[in-house]
Amino acid sequence: MSKVHHTENAPAAIGPYSQAIEAGGFLFCAGQTPLDPKTMALVEGDVGVQAAQVLKNLHAVLQSAGCTWKDVVKTTIFLRSMGDFAKVNEVYAATLGETRPARSTVAVAGLPKDAHVEIELIAKLP
Repeated sequence: MSKVHHTENAPAAIGPYSQAIEAGGFLFCAGQTPLDPKTMALVEGDVGVQAAQVLKNLHAVLQSAGCTWKDVVKTTIFLRSMGDFAKVNEVYAATLGETRPARSTVAVAGLPKDAHVEIELIAKLP
C-alpha cells in the first residue's frame, strides 16, 4: 500500500504526478526543479542558486514525511550541461554535509521550464 506525500513548502506538481510516494518503507521523491513554491516561478540566478533551491524543495518534501538528509539512500541529478557538475557538487556537498547517498548524475537535452538542474531522491523512512 502506498501513501502520497505533499507539502505546500515545495512546488506543487506541474503534471500528473505526486511530490512523493511512500511505499515499502521508502520515500520516492519526484524530481524537483528550482521553482519557488510560493510563486511557482523559476528562481533567477546561476546553476548554484538553482541547485540550492532544488535542495531546499527536496528538504521540504523529506520533512513532510519525517525524514532528514541522513535518511536519503539514492539521488539522481539531471543537468542541462555537464559543465555545471562542479558547481552543483559544491552546493550539494554543502547541503548534505557528511551524508553521502548513492548518486547518479546525467546530462539531459532539456528540463522543465528550462531549468539548469533537477534532482530526485529515494529515502528510507524512519
